Amino acid sequence: MTSQDVTDKLISLKDEQQGKALMKFFKTAPGQYGYGDKFLGIKVPQTRAVAKEAIMLPINEITSLLLSPWHEIRLCGFLILVAKFEAAAKKSVINDEAATACRDEIVKLYLHYSTKANNWDLVDLSAPKILGRWLLLPTSLGDKQTVVDKLAYSTDLWQQRISMVCTLQTIQAGDSSWCLRYAEIHLNHPHDLMQKAVGWMLRELGKHVSMELLREFLRNHIHDMARTTLRYAIEKMPEQERIIWLKHNR
Repeated sequence: MTSQDVTDKLISLKDEQQGKALMKFFKTAPGQYGYGDKFLGIKVPQTRAVAKEAIMLPINEITSLLLSPWHEIRLCGFLILVAKFEAAAKKSVINDEAATACRDEIVKLYLHYSTKANNWDLVDLSAPKILGRWLLLPTSLGDKQTVVDKLAYSTDLWQQRISMVCTLQTIQAGDSSWCLRYAEIHLNHPHDLMQKAVGWMLRELGKHVSMELLREFLRNHIHDMARTTLRYAIEKMPEQERIIWLKHNR
């Protein structure tokens, strides 16, 4: 299978009516965050099925998918990268030199084409399982914080979201440090997609690491947080506690 085979398969599944609906849902009108994106109108399970068939696609072939003007074709490319990374991150090969080299190659490709993950779904379906998982594994790429910081301090919204959302895997592994670092960096971000991402990761921190740690973060930053961020962060708290936090967020 080649990248052209994958492209042809996905185009054959095109649904114009669904495509128009997705263009509205993902805000592709002028001035909106997804402006200019094109949709085939394919549902995610269909794209996943094609990606599964293309798991053996060489990494250099995936580049063509990531450069596609079609949203679903780029998604398929990222999903193939996810599958390849997961295969190289199995417990049995975590410390294997060849597997480490494979993971690093995937991460480098992902970082190089990270701006092609130019909508929240592309970021959320790829960043935790590639970059986030990589943060927990051996690597030869140098300092991991430097890598993520470069994304966090980028002027690109999607790279910024990657830096925040990738911390999901570290949170689920019990490590709060990555989430707290990038939550503070992005705390005053003006875009609601980043406010939601920060709040989402803080909520997950409370769920998987420590609710008291989340409360401590809120106490330190309650007056600086966007309302959207706070609402997402406290979503799993008891109603009466949520009301108290919201009253303090003025």
